[in-house]
Amino acid sequence: MYEKLKSIKDRFDQLTGMMSEPDIVTDRDKMKTVGKERAKLEPIVNKYLDLLKIDDNIKQAKEILASGDKDLSEMARTEIDELEPEQTKIIEDLKLLLVPRDPNDDKDIYLEIRAGTGGDEAGLFAGELYRMYQRYAEKMGWTFDTVDYNETGPNVIKEVIVEVSGEEVYGKMKFESGVHRVQRVPETETQGRVHTSAASVAVLPMTEFEEIEIDQNDLKIDTYRSSGAGGQHVNKTDSAIRITHLPSGLVVTCQNERSQLKNKHSAMKILASRLQEMENQKARDKESETRKLQVGSGDRSAKIRTYNFPQGRMTDHRIGLTLYKLDSIMDGNINDIIEALILEDKAEKLKSGV
Repeated sequence: MYEKLKSIKDRFDQLTGMMSEPDIVTDRDKMKTVGKERAKLEPIVNKYLDLLKIDDNIKQAKEILASGDKDLSEMARTEIDELEPEQTKIIEDLKLLLVPRDPNDDKDIYLEIRAGTGGDEAGLFAGELYRMYQRYAEKMGWTFDTVDYNETGPNVIKEVIVEVSGEEVYGKMKFESGVHRVQRVPETETQGRVHTSAASVAVLPMTEFEEIEIDQNDLKIDTYRSSGAGGQHVNKTDSAIRITHLPSGLVVTCQNERSQLKNKHSAMKILASRLQEMENQKARDKESETRKLQVGSGDRSAKIRTYNFPQGRMTDHRIGLTLYKLDSIMDGNINDIIEALILEDKAEKLKSGV
């Protein structure tokens, strides 16, 4: 591990030097690429430097202990007892930081939210999830562009597809896929009974349709007029596109752009991302035969989280995390949940030797 950490430190120092080279300083794209790589290595390097400092202090304390100096031996023993647990903790932290990254982590995503069981209440909850992710994206400095929006009434979402772009979007959002369940008393409930409804979320790493082979003969492309209670999200023109991929049965619609060509381009990108995700899911299924990756299964039918409004409680069932700050969570403050899921996933991978 120390050898690997030293090579990371050497690369970090190299990147630091590159950031002051004239040909990089004057090239915005190069500077951004170098800075991005350096920023990813910085937490590992800082931990490594902390470890080297503690290693050196323990080594000195052990030398004092071995010298037989009675006056200093007790102090040296106390110092070793204090430093060794700290050393163990830093080594464990470094092991987690060294877990290989998912190559898709830096990709932008398509975020798909669909109302599930529960009628209008499920659609209202889907709308609240949409706003929760929108606010989280704002806090992260990401762009949040609605590609397709289908509602059955004011704020009652049947289905919405959003393109989310920015820094490490898939890496942060990938564990949001699955069934989100809500428990509360609907406004239309006269007896005060708590109802349970659900919405499903899918997070797809964005794939350009040039990156995956799609036979045009396998596609059925229809154009139609946008319709429904779409409000500001839908332009009622003849530009809406529906693409059906005949071999898989996947259907993609896109109606938010006024240009038919732009809608077709967006629909093709979504189709490519869904087809690639099908391949990714096959790989995950194969992996799960040898390792039960509870957090990152990517199973959209799995119940992952419950939002209990009467108790102001959110529970993530995969990691047993319960937080009593539901109002804050629904306002987009979900980073604590996301970081806990990322940490658990890394710990599982470390345990499994992945």
